[in-house]
Formats: sequence, structure tokens, C-alpha cells
Amino acid sequence: MSVDVLTFGCRLNAFESEVIAQEAERAGLADTVVINSCAVTNEAVAQARQSIRRLKRERPDVRIVVTGCAAQTQPDMFAAMSEVDRVVGNDDKMRGQAWRDARSAFDGGFGIEASEKIAVADIMSVKEMAPHLLDGFKTGLPRVFVQVQNGCDHRCTFCIIPYGRGNSRSVPMGAVVDQVRALTAHGHAEIVLTGVDMTSYGADLPGEPKLGQLTKQILRHVPELKRLRISSIDSIEADRDLLDVIADDARLMPHLHLSLQSGDDLILKRMKRRHSRRDAIEFCAHVRRLRPDIAVGADIIAGFPTETEEMFSRSRDLVDECDLTFLHVFPYSRRPGTPAARMPQVAGEAIKQRAKRLRAAGEAALQRRLASETGATRQVLIESGSQGRTEHFLPVAIEGEMPGAVMALVVTGNDGSRLTV
Repeated sequence: MSVDVLTFGCRLNAFESEVIAQEAERAGLADTVVINSCAVTNEAVAQARQSIRRLKRERPDVRIVVTGCAAQTQPDMFAAMSEVDRVVGNDDKMRGQAWRDARSAFDGGFGIEASEKIAVADIMSVKEMAPHLLDGFKTGLPRVFVQVQNGCDHRCTFCIIPYGRGNSRSVPMGAVVDQVRALTAHGHAEIVLTGVDMTSYGADLPGEPKLGQLTKQILRHVPELKRLRISSIDSIEADRDLLDVIADDARLMPHLHLSLQSGDDLILKRMKRRHSRRDAIEFCAHVRRLRPDIAVGADIIAGFPTETEEMFSRSRDLVDECDLTFLHVFPYSRRPGTPAARMPQVAGEAIKQRAKRLRAAGEAALQRRLASETGATRQVLIESGSQGRTEHFLPVAIEGEMPGAVMALVVTGNDGSRLTV
């Protein structure tokens, strides 16, 4: 065995795990498992810890390295675990030197004292992105991720992630285009652009290009790319070029995921978000005028501190008012060190019930969209022998097709969770 990487959390971690595997293997690490952790909720951190303990029970001879956002924000906690051999910082994990240092430490019998396990630098001092070129993903999946941005300059009151990833920084456009071209040449049919705060892309680069300009450059310079998709964006920062591409280029998939978080204006202010309820509704209406069939998803937090039942109902109503198809519900998780952690908290049972009701509203919205697809002809990317995805990211049940193909299929109905053809 060489290096295995277990990925938790976001799409950005999925891309970074591929880089980790590449750099760790180049460094000559062997018999090592890397936990690429997430810190977005307390539950995410707990899942990483549970996986570490289970892994060591099942494979007692492997070395365990913990990296990712949780490792960056809570290195001492992971270093104190007897199962953990090393803790690597969130920027360091992308650099070969960190993995060469890990190999040297392991070869020298390093890692007895908890403090000696930690190799975590100050993430706020990182000012630039180090571009990485991957020829392909080990997973072999037809849909893969490309990192275009990292970090965040905003400080939403509930969010720990800036302290795990640092300030916003962007990958130069040329490097992104090269990465997309390389992955496309390797046979990946769909590329998903990903980052922490995607719509802040380019503010730190010469000329300050925006996400829309980057998207246009990719589509212009990689004509062989079949499908381009954009992961979560902040709607208030969507630029004109991005809206133009949404309207005019069929290779950009008609699917957006928005960081909305709440439907109540006072809660949005207490979250330190930069948009209002009206902004969210108007943006969704605008992109539907540009691309009438677009599918829109959103992140919404249930039970943010001070949220009343009336405030919550405005979030629930946003599902219908924005005509959302996909809902990613986060029960509010109190993260120490964030301003929201010091606000009056909503009772845990109320948070749980609100999250349940919000998920039910999201499920009803998804069922409506699935039902509306009957009779439509969709371009389906075949992911495996049993499932594909439409342009709108709706799952499709299939049988025996070749992964990586994009096929025009007529929707005959749905089985409650996937379209049927």
C-alpha cells in the first residue's frame, strides 16, 4: 500500500485530495492514510475523529496523517489522539515539502510527543495559490473538480472556514485553463469549478478578472470540453460576464447552487451576509429569465441564534419564492471563536425540528421538479452503469451504459428519487 486519502466535506477537498495523493506518493510515503478533514460543523469534526479511531482499529499498522480545515483550526486536538502520527496544515498539504517532511519524520521514529506531530503554519499569512496540474483523477469519474479559488475575505458570523483556509486567493486564469484542458484530454467529460468564495475570484490577480471572464476563457480555449459546471456562488457578487455565459453558452450547465443561508433580513444581517431576501428572490427570477429551465439549489441554515419561528418561516417560504430544486440544509452548529457562538442560542430540539421541516420542503420541491421532467429530452452524463445526471444535475436511473458518455435520453417518469428513461 502507498497512500490512501479519505475525504470529508466540500468539493474543494475532493480536488485537493487528488493533489495530496500525488504529492505524498512523489515524496515516497508508504503505508499511510491521510484524513482530509472538514470543519464546517461540529458533526463534521466528530466524523473525522470517529473515522480515525475506526481506521486504526481496522488497520493498526498504518500511519495516520490529519489535514484539512479541522486540522488547521484544531491541530492540538488531533495531535492529542494516540492514533494520529502527524497533523499537516491546510496550505501545507498542497506542497510536496510537507509530505517529504512527513516521510523524514516517520523514518526517524518521529511523533511520540503530541506537540512534535504538528506541522501547521499560519494560514492567514498565505497570500498566493500554488497551481497544481493533475492529468486525471484516480477515481476515474467522468465529472471532476478544478480549484480556481481558496479562502474568504468575508467574516460571516457563523463561519469558521476563513480560519481554516485563510484569506481569498485565486489561481491564475492560464493555470485553470491548462488544468481543464489536461483533465478533458484525460477523458473527463464534465468539469466543476470550485472554491470557497467563488465569486470573489480574481480580486488578487493582475487586472482583477472575475469569475465570468474565467468561465468564458475556459469555454473559448477548451472547445473539446463537453460540460462545465459551477459550484456554490454568492449571488450578490455574480458579474455580468457570468450572467452572459449562463444565458448564451449551452456547455455551461443550467444549474446553480447559491449561498443564501436565510430568508429573513434581520437574521441575514446578524449573519453578516451581504444580500437581502429581496436580492435572493430577484436574482433567481433574473437567471430564470436568462435560462428558463435552470435548476437552482441553495444552502440554508436552520436555527441560527435569535431565529424565531416567524423568521424561520421566511426561510422555508424562500424554497417556493426562489423556486429552488435542491436544498442543502445545515442545522446551526455553534463553532467556538465565531461571533454567532456568543449570541443567544436557539434550543437544540427547535433547531432539529426546523431542519427537518426545511428538508421536507426541499424534498417536496425536488419531487415537483422530477415530475415536471416527464417527456423532456435531456443530455445525460453517464456516471456509472446504473446512474447518470442531466444538465440540471438531476439523477437518472439507467442500465448498462458506458461511463463518460453524454446521451440524449427521453424522460419517461421517476422512481421517487431519480428520473427514469
